[in-house]
Amino acid sequence: MQLFNFISGLSALACLNLVNAVPVQEEFSHLSKRCDFDSATAPDCWGDYSLSTNWYDEAPNTGVVREYWLELTNSTAAPDGVDRMVLSVNGSVPGPTIFADWGDTVVVHVHNGLENNGTSIHWHGIRQNYTNEADGVASITQCPAAPGETITYRWRATQYGTTWYHSHFALQAQNGVVGGVVINGPATAPYDEDKGIVFLTDWFHQTSDSLYAQASSSGPPTPPNGLINGTNTYEDGGSRLTTTFEAGKRYRLRLVNGAMDNHFKFSIDNHTLTVIASDLVPIVPYQTETVALGIGQRYDVIVEANQTPGNYWMRSIPQLTCGSNGNTLDIKGIINYDTVELADPTTSMWQYTDDCNDESLSNLVPYVAIDAEVASVEEVMDVGLSTVEGFFKWTINSNTFLSDWAEPTLQKVFNPDATYRADENIVTLNETNEWVYLVIESQLGLPHPIHLHGHDFLILGQQAMATYENSSSLNLVNPPRRDVAMLPASGYLAIGFKSDNPGVWLAHCHIGWHTSQGLALQLIERASEIASTVNQDDLDNTCQAWTTYATANAIVQDDSGV
Repeated sequence: MQLFNFISGLSALACLNLVNAVPVQEEFSHLSKRCDFDSATAPDCWGDYSLSTNWYDEAPNTGVVREYWLELTNSTAAPDGVDRMVLSVNGSVPGPTIFADWGDTVVVHVHNGLENNGTSIHWHGIRQNYTNEADGVASITQCPAAPGETITYRWRATQYGTTWYHSHFALQAQNGVVGGVVINGPATAPYDEDKGIVFLTDWFHQTSDSLYAQASSSGPPTPPNGLINGTNTYEDGGSRLTTTFEAGKRYRLRLVNGAMDNHFKFSIDNHTLTVIASDLVPIVPYQTETVALGIGQRYDVIVEANQTPGNYWMRSIPQLTCGSNGNTLDIKGIINYDTVELADPTTSMWQYTDDCNDESLSNLVPYVAIDAEVASVEEVMDVGLSTVEGFFKWTINSNTFLSDWAEPTLQKVFNPDATYRADENIVTLNETNEWVYLVIESQLGLPHPIHLHGHDFLILGQQAMATYENSSSLNLVNPPRRDVAMLPASGYLAIGFKSDNPGVWLAHCHIGWHTSQGLALQLIERASEIASTVNQDDLDNTCQAWTTYATANAIVQDDSGV
């Protein structure tokens, strides 16, 4: 495995403790002088800033650069004991975690060492405030990086918490091009130790590319298994993830759903979870036995080692209401108390309801309260499904999304004579700092995890088996705020955000099959200001290298472009 390099060192990981909130807010006083972060005694502190800082208006600027080198390669691996070809990051699946502190600048050099594949890396949930070209979406903010090429992404960590990076080229992410991102900062509850990223994924024994035709003609194939941090058992092979606890300590786990098609419920037998963040937004802590994660969502939880020392199952359970998995109740890891010999647990799971809903919106209360305002722009759009020449195509307002790897929208914005097709699904936002409502409706009985780039959004309304009427029914008072939310089956999702970030931003369903089949739209936000935020030479050079490679190798785009 190739080691990844970085400069400036790493701060100690933030560590959290459990609190008894169901939900109850412990008010931390706003700090008038510098304070020192301590995860167990002062989790709200962060130098001259604190948990109460509104990071949309102000954030630290440390001057520290965290620099990483990532290399993507074709590899063979057996995460669950079954050999298959994978696309690895620095030799591993998932790839190495990117660490930074709140206010650091992150620079990542990505070398494409893949065979016959372009690539791009998206920093999921990072707002890329005035750094649109670093969003890493092939055909939207860049051309794919051609094999043998290196592309550099640079952005500042104005948020803090847990997220992940993944390829945004075809179905590479589901073949292994993923990794965690941890941005250390304050927290809404104390803890003793940070156990880091816990990746939850479904897993196929064939490449996603080889399954795409089946997914597009006869429906999504059933994943035979799932992984926790890149490992699980399957039949007589593989191994379990083992996490060691010390009795009496409180541990922070950073949950990430990086699946192709599965919505998960996460739990640890006999242990209660305290949820302190959803996506990159700190929330008022609440307690629960299970946490529901749609694809792309993250939750930071604290678990206290307060049970009789022993071995306990950690469970990632695919929800069959919206998907399938061949190993539904055996995607497990082991929590081992350090005074007890490691063994397969005999513990029983918490009871749960099989559904594909978000966590209750009443629990997802942002710690820093932000209210929505009346919208200047409201776009209402319908999700549909059609069949074209025997292949499924998802639509928004009857258009299946299609963009061009060789002509990203960000490049087209600079051309005053550029024209846009209806199937580019563009929403134009010209006003500055105005409120925008996007309402997505579906009469189909399948939920979708909807992700917006370039913004956190406020969940103003979300209802299954219902039709959106008008904005009078929306909640504008400190609604949940995040970057992925579920569009319920036969229902609607209404989100709101301010037009405060010039750029071209993708919004899409995060089910991998659906993204490739066209369930997406894009925003062109404050177009006249975008050019000043972009290094056009770098953009053009990447596109020239891609065009040269694609022409020489007769590359044909066979999906939506994103």
